Amino acid sequence: DAGSSVEELEFNWDEYLEDTGATAAPHGSFKHVDTSLQNGFAPGMKLEVAVKSDQNTYWVATIITTCGQLLLLRYDGYGEDRKADFWCDIMTADLHPIGWCEQNKKILKVPEGIKDKIPDQEEFLQRVLKGACSAPANLLEGLHRGKNPLDLIAPGSRLELQNMRDSLEAWIVNVVDNVGGRLKLRYEGLDDSDKFDQWLFYLDPFLHQVGWATQHGYSLQPPLAIRSLKSEADWQEILKKVKEEEEESSVPTDLFKDKPVIGVHSFSEGMKLEAVDPMAPFVISPATVVKVYNEKYFMIEIDDLRPEHTNSKSYICHVNSAGIFPVQWSLKNGLHLSPPPGYPGQDFDWADYLKQCGAEAAPQSCFPSLTSSDHGFKENMKLEAVNPIDPEEVCIATITKLKDSYLWLQLEGSKKPVPDCIVSMESMNIFPVGWCETNGYQLRPPRKAIVNKQKKIAVVQPEKQILSSRTVHDGLKNQELNSSDSVVINGKYCCPKIYFNHRCFSGPYLNKGRIAELPQSVGPGNCVLVLKEVLTLLINAAYKPSRVLRELQLDEEAAWPGHGETLKAKYKGKSYRATVEVVRTADRVADFCRKTCIKLECCPNLFGPQMVLDKCSENCSVLTKTKYTHYYGKRKNKRIGRPPGGHSNLEVAMKKPNKRRKRRKHFFVHKKKRSSTSVDNTPAGSPQGSGGEEEDDQDESELSHSLAQDRDKRKRKLRTFSFSDDENKPPSPKDMKMEVAEKLQLDSNPLEWSVADVVRFLKSTDCAPLARIFLDQEIDGQALLLLTLPTVQECMDLKLGPAIKLCHHIERVKLAFYQQFAN
Repeated sequence: DAGSSVEELEFNWDEYLEDTGATAAPHGSFKHVDTSLQNGFAPGMKLEVAVKSDQNTYWVATIITTCGQLLLLRYDGYGEDRKADFWCDIMTADLHPIGWCEQNKKILKVPEGIKDKIPDQEEFLQRVLKGACSAPANLLEGLHRGKNPLDLIAPGSRLELQNMRDSLEAWIVNVVDNVGGRLKLRYEGLDDSDKFDQWLFYLDPFLHQVGWATQHGYSLQPPLAIRSLKSEADWQEILKKVKEEEEESSVPTDLFKDKPVIGVHSFSEGMKLEAVDPMAPFVISPATVVKVYNEKYFMIEIDDLRPEHTNSKSYICHVNSAGIFPVQWSLKNGLHLSPPPGYPGQDFDWADYLKQCGAEAAPQSCFPSLTSSDHGFKENMKLEAVNPIDPEEVCIATITKLKDSYLWLQLEGSKKPVPDCIVSMESMNIFPVGWCETNGYQLRPPRKAIVNKQKKIAVVQPEKQILSSRTVHDGLKNQELNSSDSVVINGKYCCPKIYFNHRCFSGPYLNKGRIAELPQSVGPGNCVLVLKEVLTLLINAAYKPSRVLRELQLDEEAAWPGHGETLKAKYKGKSYRATVEVVRTADRVADFCRKTCIKLECCPNLFGPQMVLDKCSENCSVLTKTKYTHYYGKRKNKRIGRPPGGHSNLEVAMKKPNKRRKRRKHFFVHKKKRSSTSVDNTPAGSPQGSGGEEEDDQDESELSHSLAQDRDKRKRKLRTFSFSDDENKPPSPKDMKMEVAEKLQLDSNPLEWSVADVVRFLKSTDCAPLARIFLDQEIDGQALLLLTLPTVQECMDLKLGPAIKLCHHIERVKLAFYQQFAN
């Protein structure tokens, strides 16, 4: 009806995920999609590029990253300095493979910016080009220039498809449509009849370029299902016509270089196994190897014991085919094995069945081990999946179960309800959230939309603008693009892969341990979706997610026009939300990541499109939680940085403790309740239904209170105790036992203590086992002075007893600091 059609148009993945409380499966879990986005260029390749300041000269440049028809380049000679990186459009820029200048009598000349670094041009070129990989000439010149290789499979292109049901013969198919690499194929000779159309991803192992069958000794014959539709003479005439037009409609061979390689199998006829019918992948059933064609292919048939059955369910397999398992696989994984039709009783037993059939089970060695722990899939995650009953449909899917390398998917919104589907994690019929929208294909929405606009809290934010394959690219007038230029890419996804470089400095807000647990990378994919996923991961890796959300919230004076996205954080049982600005185009991604890192006071390389392999170009390994702000942070004028909890400056807290306490009281008194239908007037980054800065002010007030207690303690007469970080051997814990009133005498200012100094001090106390935490969290002297009991409990996951003991030593250091160095 009209209402449902409106609901289909309004479906939005972000709202759906928010309303269901679900998460999207990581983009990096879909390897076939990742492969389809590659443009033939790779980081590290070299080419010759026209120098911007002198278009008559050229210089060697290295590809830093790729994105559609855009390349991020750096002239050789700049080393690790990324300030001069520039974007180029392959279609318009003056780019050539290595050796082109020499062949065409063009001048290679060092750019002015690095002239002083390269005194001997010839020696430098010999050194950097030795063993270098040049960008492919065919991608820089001719008809293929600037095209995504995937776009070369255009409607009208011809391929060869092996028959997957009853023989190994192949036949020519025409490409009717190409949706992000998912091809709608029609057998040659069927013209406008779509009855036998098939949908396959271009990397399917049964799909080949024209000429493959002849090269590998397979005959070209139409499948049995369509053979009777024309005479043998007609089929031969069609085949003759195809061979005459082969050059016009052929697809480049390089396009299939990433196809899975089919290995050698060890199955024999008569062997029994467990299998999932790919045409109806809902149950696991006993099956039999009924034919072995050669060392690569064999045929299996789903067992059916009924004497009257005529339609056998058989299909061609290879050693890596999905949905085939050894005998007892279901039992070992706690799954139901569906008995063959006609089997007496429901309690199926493999031992009895093998004896009854006089057959042997296929040994375990026939089945390659595909179990992987880093696939990224989890129960209840959402994705997009092809409906096996109607391959024209791509539906919302929910992961309901995982076993080994297989997923059980519940499809939503299909025209006819289907049971949970069993698919391999390597399946080319599953896609990340947003894939359909990005490729301009209709995603089947859920039957009953969960979005209820009357109950949603209104949030004012910019209109969503998602880049799709229908975006028109009019061409770029300039040959070179700077990071400030706006670029719209003609193609599918635009955001390159974003790497988390967990070895880099994590700054005062992010927990280094949680950063290390993040996936190695996110994407590639739609810029908005990928960057939103990256920021969400960072927020969840923070000591205080609400604080990081506040740091990231929309800056109305931002230098680059971005896209407003609402992000959420949970902290101490409260929900926070804020509008965060993300960029929409690939040319701004690197700059966005770097600025966001600086905003969070971490290494600019902590995350971004570049992977840090060994040494970080920022030399961030020498930095600590507080010293880093001196170089990159926003608070350069402050003497003491913020600790992991994100508290305010210590000196400010000392001067105005009473004002802070009053402010804390103000927030507790003026809590206001809201109805579920009220408009959201909470400040960005504030907890919904509570005071905006309750936690931060509470912690700052507690800090002020502890400092006031410290000042009271100064009046007491304490016994002297000496500690020196210059001693070769620190005092043992046995010598450090003292009374509560024992005084600490410091030989150096704790504001200047390094992380090693802090660790050395802790090892000299009865809290020595906790020193490792301080080392991992990179807590130096400044951060140590700002720690409080709540911060210690939260950030170090300590129980109250050990936390109090640790804070006792921290308070002694604070007291000594005030008495010896504060003035």
